[in-house]
Amino acid sequence: MVATLDDTKRNAIAIRLADLKALQQLVIEKEQLFLKEGLDSEIADRIRNFLNDDEKNIGILETVIGQYGIQAEPRKIVREFIEKSKELFKSSELSLYDKVSQHELLKHQLVTTGLIVHKAAQKVGADVLLAIAPLNTINFENRAHQEQLKGILEILGVRELTGQDADQGIWARVQDALAAVSGVVGSAVTQASDKKDMNIQDAIRLDHNKLNTLFAELIQSDNPEKIQEYFGQIYKDLSVHAEAEEEVVYPKVRPFYGQSNTQELFDEQAHAKQALEEIKALSPSSPLFKEKVKQLREAISDHIRQEESTMFAAIRNNLSTEQSEQLATEFKAAKTRIQQKLGVVTESKV
Repeated sequence: MVATLDDTKRNAIAIRLADLKALQQLVIEKEQLFLKEGLDSEIADRIRNFLNDDEKNIGILETVIGQYGIQAEPRKIVREFIEKSKELFKSSELSLYDKVSQHELLKHQLVTTGLIVHKAAQKVGADVLLAIAPLNTINFENRAHQEQLKGILEILGVRELTGQDADQGIWARVQDALAAVSGVVGSAVTQASDKKDMNIQDAIRLDHNKLNTLFAELIQSDNPEKIQEYFGQIYKDLSVHAEAEEEVVYPKVRPFYGQSNTQELFDEQAHAKQALEEIKALSPSSPLFKEKVKQLREAISDHIRQEESTMFAAIRNNLSTEQSEQLATEFKAAKTRIQQKLGVVTESKV
């Protein structure tokens, strides 16, 4: 597999993304347990809303990790924390207030880690920042949940200490706090709907956008090491994207997109894979290297235009919303399997 100059940095971000996914899953498990605690209806409704958001956030994290292009395992310290947290939650010594307090801290950990990953991505490269952009949705969701959990804690704390209900005006203060963190930026992935996943057009378009960014960065660079880094990422991303499309998407669209049109897409990707291998054999400092990359970029641009125009139109006209979202889920799962098969994976040493 092509090595890249910044693999260490990229792998470190991949591991933190794996931490986030593991912690997000812990959040879901705890919220499912909270709903068995005999909460009053108002608090139960809020926890239920959290759970609905958090289950969607797992899907967004899977999108981000697949788009980022490196599969990783969470750090050992995070795995140990998760096991200890599960055991602590089962303890009869913890009151409901204590459990919700721990949950609020967990949300804070998620928010902080998500923001750090976003800031780190700004330092690594535009392609990385583009790949993890949907993480903003999760960061804002978790920040909003954290504010609501503070309101729940005030209610539970007063109830535990006095046996009486707190002033329900706390919810008004929670809404004020939420308004302060509600500047969610637009994204192809959003929680502002009942969608279970993005549609297949959005999933493919995210890959296309990242590839376009990588090509632009490579062609603009005069540093052979950076050129090699960008090509390494193009090689990995394009290989995974093409195989996932050929495995999942093209067979699905062939019946309504047509045999000849679909075969053209297969053929174009076969030529792209051959070009990748030819470029891989060249020195990044060779003038021929960049010339070959420009030729590949032009071919890929034509391929993208066909997919995003005629193929996407055929999908809109022939698949329901649910079918398109299911196809996106299958496409992302295929990318994960292929990344693991091709060795686009890293393990935490800590």
